[in-house]
Amino acid sequence: MELTRFVKLFADQFNETPADQFYPALEYKVIPEWSSLTSLSIIAMVDEEFDVQLKGEDIEKSNTIEDIFDLIKVR
Repeated sequence: MELTRFVKLFADQFNETPADQFYPALEYKVIPEWSSLTSLSIIAMVDEEFDVQLKGEDIEKSNTIEDIFDLIKVR
């Protein structure tokens, strides 16, 4: 799995924020568009694309896109 691809898939979950504003160290919770629904979309995308089941607490404890990527790599 490649981090660049994951960042793009992550960015695809947002409708209003331009994809070029996403990068691995981005603290995604500061994005104005971030919501609990976006969190659920991220969880669903990870399950569909990587067959990894994340929980809400995984998202809650993560700060950056790369933090989530790292969780996926170890599962």
